[in-house]
Amino acid sequence: MPTFIALLNWTDQGVRNYKDTAKRAEAFGAAVQKLGAELVDIYWTVGAYDLVAVVEAPDDETATAALLQLGGVGNVRTSTLRAFGREEMEAIIAKAAG
Repeated sequence: MPTFIALLNWTDQGVRNYKDTAKRAEAFGAAVQKLGAELVDIYWTVGAYDLVAVVEAPDDETATAALLQLGGVGNVRTSTLRAFGREEMEAIIAKAAG
């Protein structure tokens, strides 16, 4: 399944409700599963981003739907990256090399 890395920053609302962040992460994982995707892991970080989530989804549309649901709650804003594993990258290189 394609992998997506979501870089998250808390909104003002999210910071005010920081005590619920672990429960919110659990709820996000359940919501992602309902869409047919998986929250592989989530990390709380220090630096430019407050959290980093790793999501596997069957396609871009499912990943986008999951992250739209997450953002719609109002606690975080997301920047999402499509990530490629080693095997995927090898296939891309083979395709590019012709």
